[in-house]
Amino acid sequence: MPIVRLLRPHQWIKNLFVLAALVFGKQLFNANSVIIALLGFFAFCLVSSAVYVLNDLHDRDEDRLHPRKRLRPIASGEVSPNSARMLFAGLVVVGIGGAFALGRAFGLVVAGYLVLQLLYTFGFKHAVILDVICIAVGFVMRAVAGAVLIAVPISPWLVVCTFTLCLFMGFSKRRCELNAIANGAAGQHRRTLEIYTPDLLNHMTTLAAGLAIVTFLLYTTDARTKAVFRESAELLIYTLPIVVYAVFRFAVLVEHGEVDGPTDVITRDRPFQAAIVLWVLAVLAIIYYGAQLRAMFLGAQVDPAGMT
Repeated sequence: MPIVRLLRPHQWIKNLFVLAALVFGKQLFNANSVIIALLGFFAFCLVSSAVYVLNDLHDRDEDRLHPRKRLRPIASGEVSPNSARMLFAGLVVVGIGGAFALGRAFGLVVAGYLVLQLLYTFGFKHAVILDVICIAVGFVMRAVAGAVLIAVPISPWLVVCTFTLCLFMGFSKRRCELNAIANGAAGQHRRTLEIYTPDLLNHMTTLAAGLAIVTFLLYTTDARTKAVFRESAELLIYTLPIVVYAVFRFAVLVEHGEVDGPTDVITRDRPFQAAIVLWVLAVLAIIYYGAQLRAMFLGAQVDPAGMT
């Protein structure tokens, strides 16, 4: 259905960042926290869908110049602008209303996210570098909203790791757009693509990828992380190879023009999916069963004093 496609439910996977605090706040086995977090996730999905509707409405003329985006419901004429405006208003009322019903602080963060997206749609998306920073900040707000919702401390590492990772994905998204559009039409579709070049974006994605990996490495060795996860903390560093593989796999797919953007990588590429699943399972095991794993690991070591 055109209306369902307009909501972009496949993009809701981005809102899983709202649930990050459940895992890293050690609330995954708290039934009340899980229920509240899931309700917050759905409220965020409604608001993010409202943003997608507004974006498609605002960019319908530019989208008609894109080989894939021209098939979107508004750009193709399947959904009228007036219907899209009413849908946007309904999603905002229900989504923001539901967010405030779950908690004032959570509602304020979600409302702040909506304001940021409005600024992005009507201005910041045309500002080089600032456009990608806005995308990354939007993901940070998702993660912060999840922490606020279940009342767990907001770690600065939650903010920094999310920002650097999503900065990498944001520049990768711009690279995908350049791959998909002929050079002559790129600037007509998005003005920033007149300034972004393949070489420039390659430099930016490389730098952002390095920042994301180093930031994760620093997180695993930070004193705050050790204070929160205790015996489990030192095991987190052993998931670094999975993180490196996932980031580089993402970069390879983007460079060869095999994907349309981050969501395409997450939903279509089996090796990347396998890496993410493996990393999530490893992190869950380390955070919640780290003491047992550490005891097993150390128990298998040979005591140096007993060596001959």
